[in-house]
Formats: sequence, C-alpha cells, structure tokens
Amino acid sequence: TSALMKNFATYFQRVLADSFYPVLHPAIGVGSAFEGWSPREQDVVYQVLIPMTPPRGHSFHLELETTGQTHMRNASIRVQQECTCMKKQQGNKMLCFLHHSKEELKTYQDPSLLHTLCKDSYPDVEKTARWFCQLVRAIWPALPQAHNWHLVLLPSRRSCQFKVSNGVESYRIELLFGVREGTSDVFVSSQPRHGHTSSTTWPESFAVAEMKFFEYIAMRAPPDSLYLKCLQFFTHLQLGLGFSTYTTKMIVMHLLSILPPSWWRRRHFVRRLLDISESLRTCIEVRRLNHFLVGNQRLPPWISLPPHVLMAGSSNLFHDLVMDPVAHSQAMSQYVDL
Repeated sequence: TSALMKNFATYFQRVLADSFYPVLHPAIGVGSAFEGWSPREQDVVYQVLIPMTPPRGHSFHLELETTGQTHMRNASIRVQQECTCMKKQQGNKMLCFLHHSKEELKTYQDPSLLHTLCKDSYPDVEKTARWFCQLVRAIWPALPQAHNWHLVLLPSRRSCQFKVSNGVESYRIELLFGVREGTSDVFVSSQPRHGHTSSTTWPESFAVAEMKFFEYIAMRAPPDSLYLKCLQFFTHLQLGLGFSTYTTKMIVMHLLSILPPSWWRRRHFVRRLLDISESLRTCIEVRRLNHFLVGNQRLPPWISLPPHVLMAGSSNLFHDLVMDPVAHSQAMSQYVDL
C-alpha cells in the first residue's frame, strides 16, 4: 500500500501542477492496519490520509464548532481567493481571481476551486471524493502496478475506496483526505462519523497523532512485546457486543502510558488482557473514559497537538452513559457477556 501511494503521489503532482484543485501531499498511513493490529485479520482495510493544501490564489480557513460534548469536533473549511497580482508566477502566467474580469478568467484560465469542489465557499466532501475517484481511475493505467494488478473502485460517499488484486492476493484501500490544523498532527478529514454528516462538514481526526504514539511505543518495546496482540485479541473478542474498537484502543493507550514496556512481554499476556478487561469494567461503572490525547500534556514531544486540544479539559468518551441510565445498564450487561 505504501509503495502504491508513493507512485500515486508522483502522478498527483504531475497532473495537478498547474491546476486550481487542492495540492495533494504524500499519504500518511493511519488506523489499525498501519498501527500493527486489526480486529478482523481477514478483512483489513488499509486507510491512508492525504493532506491537502490550497492551490495558488486560494487560502483555507478552518471554522471549528465551539460547542459539543464529544472528543472530536466538526469543522468547515472556508475557501477564500487571494490577490496574486504582485506574486511571482512559476510557469504559466496566472490571472488574479480578484482583479481580472470574469470574461478574462473564463476565457484564459481554469475555474477557481470555489467553482469546482465547493458549495457556498466551502469544500464539499462528496464532490471531493468523486474527484479523487476520477483521479485514481485516470492515473492507474500509468502506474507500474497496473501491469500485474486489477483495480476495482468501491462505492463510498466520503472517501475513495478501491480494491487491487492479482488473482492470488487482494488489498482493500481507503483514501481519506484532510486539512492539517496549523502545524499539528490533528486534521479535519473526510472520515465519516456515525449518523448523518453534512457534505461540507469535516470531522476533526486524531488518527495521525494516534499512529505516531504507536510508533513511539514500538521504539521502546522489547522484541517479544505483545501489546499489539493484546489489543487485537481483545477487540476481536468484543466484536458484536456493543463496545467500539476505539474504546478498547483508548484503554490500551492509557495502559501503555502507565505500565512499563517490560510488562508487556509474552509471559504477561493473560495479565495484560485482565488489565484491559478490568479497566473497561471500571470505566463503565464510573461512566467515564477519558480520550487519551485531549488535554494530555505528557505526550512524546514529536506528537504535536493544536492549543485547543492540548489545553482542553478531559473529554469523556462515555458521556452517553452519564446522560442515559438505560445505556449504562446495557453497557454493564454487555460487559458481563464479554
């Protein structure tokens, strides 16, 4: 997947070099497959996040919602045209979207991003996903992988999903796209949320920061460490019982920050599984599971969070259990089943 995305990145740059579509940067592998675990070994989806920056003559302005009890907020990305009259142009001479006439722009220049992928000055996730799929389909024949692999695009509203196969192996890949919050490891991305999400809404995503935390643990862990096997085993065990894999992942991340790496060796496997189980029970009983990253000022220095995340109070992933006694009773019953 990494090799394929490097080849795609090369052609993305060539095809979009003089366009007014978003500038696409090298993909970042995220999610369980790139972190080294997956609850479903036979149905792994390789997720990659492609950072986007504004094209020439445009700027992005993130508008994060200011309220909400969830750990991730929603955002809109306002696109604004910028004056380019005094800027030195590379390659073809560019007309200024602000100071040239509509007639000149229509005759001599490709449409602005505002007129291709936006709705009311805000990038539309679904339009962007369709554009991505068209781009992948058009570029695929030029890639070296196309000689031996077959590409099938899969239906998706907010991402570009496809499967590549060669008759023996097959891989399912999901291309997400997002805009970085400042210089941090937090993005607003196209990743869908549960329930309806507006096509101009980009949920906040900590996927890159979480992946970097697992990289940090991997550098410190002994060779026979089984922390990923603990995470994989427990998430597989509780599939269908109502607890999300993200809940288990957060619990394991908390434990990894508390217990020394030497406590995750092979001989500790059962003890660590019991720790995960007991932590889950305690969290359900007290109706509180803090998000590992929000407000955490003790992270490794190369994991960068924006100020509003770093300085925030703890964010309770079990907020629904506080508000709904029936949901709390159901969660306790599901834990007993587990």
